[in-house]
Amino acid sequence: MLSAASESSKRNPSASNIVAAPWRRPYRRRVPVRFTILGSGSSGNCAYLETDETRLLIDAGFSGRQIRQRLASISRAPESLHGILITHEHSDHVQGLSTIAAKLNIPVYCNRHTAQAIEEQLGLKLEWRLFATGSTFEVGDVAVDTFSVPHDAWDPVGFLLRTAAGNIGILTDLGHATRLVIERVRESNILLLEANHDLKLLQEDTKRPWSTKQRILGRHGHLSNEAAAGVAEEVVTDRLRQLYLGHLSRDCNSPELAHATVHSRLQRLGATHVNVVTAAQDSPCATLSL
Repeated sequence: MLSAASESSKRNPSASNIVAAPWRRPYRRRVPVRFTILGSGSSGNCAYLETDETRLLIDAGFSGRQIRQRLASISRAPESLHGILITHEHSDHVQGLSTIAAKLNIPVYCNRHTAQAIEEQLGLKLEWRLFATGSTFEVGDVAVDTFSVPHDAWDPVGFLLRTAAGNIGILTDLGHATRLVIERVRESNILLLEANHDLKLLQEDTKRPWSTKQRILGRHGHLSNEAAAGVAEEVVTDRLRQLYLGHLSRDCNSPELAHATVHSRLQRLGATHVNVVTAAQDSPCATLSL
């Protein structure tokens, strides 16, 4: 459980806004929980979660205008948001904060290192709600489990969002899946999993220098289609129903390649109950009701 120390409150981001981690309360299902991936790819990532009491964005990697338009496509508006959860500070996950969070005073939930990096990048202070990586906290009727992932950011995290209707795992940027990562997302009913690149297409790509390819292929880079299939194989259970493949590279992957690689692995396992969907960069996925 986290607590705010008076001495630490003198430092920025404000420690007075540290998120407490109360004991999980039992849930009572009243209305369907709705989850929409507003877009996912190397240029931007953002998802929307709506429960009976709570409306959240997970990352804000599009412009404020794009986020507003994509929410409008599902008859929602950013003014109704109760918070924005941030996995890490890279621009394809935070670029919309300066217009959405800052102008509307929407609370932003992230760890301290990520908040500090965002403040340096965007040159502004936001309504921070800080958590310690590995902790659990609540936003309305959503319990948020946080866990560390291996990626080349200051303190990147994944999320397991626990709702009355089921659990949603968020795993968008990582170079490899640690045992901790596998354990944390194995409880997912819905999982957003990175499938960034096809190894052959990346190796043959002429736009990226070798140093960039090394970073992508490294243990703190991004998952290939084959690596994503391996993660899916390790985390699949009878309760996993929907698997979204996200963060696809425009140049070094295709929806068809990503889907075929992961889907065929699950089929060989006999996991025919899992619906595999490839998320797009340019348009939202269909809203999923739990």
